[in-house]
Amino acid sequence: VAVTGVHLPGDIDYSGTAFDSIPNGWAAVGAIPQAGLLQIVAFVGALELGVMKDVTGENEFVGDFRNGALDFGWDTFDEETKLSKRAIELNNGRAAM
Repeated sequence: VAVTGVHLPGDIDYSGTAFDSIPNGWAAVGAIPQAGLLQIVAFVGALELGVMKDVTGENEFVGDFRNGALDFGWDTFDEETKLSKRAIELNNGRAAM
């Protein structure tokens, strides 16, 4: 989105650094204020260490992080439908790359 010139309005920090002043690509990493970069790294770390793991041992397949919650009806599907839905999700991920 940023490559097309679409940027968020306003400032990225309290010192007045505008979103428009942040370049595209890897150059953006050096332009983001250090405190913001640390917040991003801390947030991703918290997700990896606390949320995105199988804590119950009930995972049905690799990448199943439901942990006994957030079912959304998955258990109501038959095995053929589950296999089809996992294949569709995998193919959508490949297409996104």
